[in-house]
Amino acid sequence: MKRIFISAIILCTMIQAQAQSFNFAFGQKSKTATNITAADSFSVEKGYGYDFINIPRKAAAPFYFSVNVPDGNYKVTVRLGSKKAKASTSVRAESRRLFVENVATKKGEFKEFSFVVNKRDTKISDGSVVKIKPREKNKLNWDDKLTIEFNGDAPAVSEMKIERIDNVPTVYLIGNSTVVDQDFEPWASWGQMITRWFDDGISFANYAESGERASSFIGANRFKKIHSLLKKGDYVFIEFGHNDQKEKGPGKGAYYNFSTHLKEMTDMARAKGATVIFVTPTQRRSFDKNGKIKETHGDYPDAMRAVAKRENVQVIELHDMTRTFYETMGVENSKKAFVHYKKGSFPGMDKDMEDNTHFNPYGAYELAKCIIEGMKQLNLPLLKNLREDYKPFNPAQPDDVSTFKWNNSPFIDVQKPDGN
Repeated sequence: MKRIFISAIILCTMIQAQAQSFNFAFGQKSKTATNITAADSFSVEKGYGYDFINIPRKAAAPFYFSVNVPDGNYKVTVRLGSKKAKASTSVRAESRRLFVENVATKKGEFKEFSFVVNKRDTKISDGSVVKIKPREKNKLNWDDKLTIEFNGDAPAVSEMKIERIDNVPTVYLIGNSTVVDQDFEPWASWGQMITRWFDDGISFANYAESGERASSFIGANRFKKIHSLLKKGDYVFIEFGHNDQKEKGPGKGAYYNFSTHLKEMTDMARAKGATVIFVTPTQRRSFDKNGKIKETHGDYPDAMRAVAKRENVQVIELHDMTRTFYETMGVENSKKAFVHYKKGSFPGMDKDMEDNTHFNPYGAYELAKCIIEGMKQLNLPLLKNLREDYKPFNPAQPDDVSTFKWNNSPFIDVQKPDGN
């Protein structure tokens, strides 16, 4: 009986390990991988397949591939290219997190890339759950699937391996709509772009959500979920201020309610051995008559700095860097970093869009580089995982917007995200 029991444990362990490691071959016959054909659509029973697209998919169109996996970090290795034609491929994961950017391959040429994707659901180990908003229930970040998006002028993948990885530090991102993984074009945030610049030795877990304040983030169990997963060597980046300043009533305010919640999250994260980094809130695109950015966040940036000083927390001054970035671009040209589009630019868009808080992909891409420069100023150890193709960035000398190339994802929503 004991031998049977031990054998059962071993079998269960083997099945679990197998379920967290996958190897797929696309459009070819492989003896070592699961062969995927054009007709392999996702099903819960099968646990993997093409997702969110019509089968068979159109040539040169973006496509998604999903795999059912438990919560955790997964190393994804993709072999991009095709034997039949030249290709140009970008790889994103979950809700448009950018990992591989505009990789060109000739006919018969292949290039391999590895990165780590964090996958999560709403369940917490003590039986409670994250209280997500109704609209989040349709998001790719809060389900049972790990979803990879292949996009670009002519996306092509020949092989993909997915394997559970537990020995990498995780960088948890906490914040609002300026940080969140925006699901829909033309919206974007720095939290879903920063993944582009790091190798497979680190994971980014973006828990930010539109409209959140420090208090509501805690109240919805979002931080509780993070806390349940934190381990020594992880990081917690916290950016709040946009929505917090709208809280009114007794006990509210930058130096009381807001500061108290910042300290609470800091203490809890440090108790788990994690490093906390504060990120001062991004500026709004609000210019005065002299072409200078107006300060619209009240006492909140200074309150964050005050807590950081008392608690010995390092700070990335995104508030200052974004001021420089917007003023350098100028009153009119800075619109190209935000969701400013003319009527008809996207399906269902029946009026002009003029949002001075939320970024488009170019703006989010530039802000991600600001965050990395802030990491460099603090000399954070995680910079050892910065990819070799990252080039130093100066917000006073931003990238030329005309050189930025982004292929839109199929999902589009002209409804403005929560928060301002």
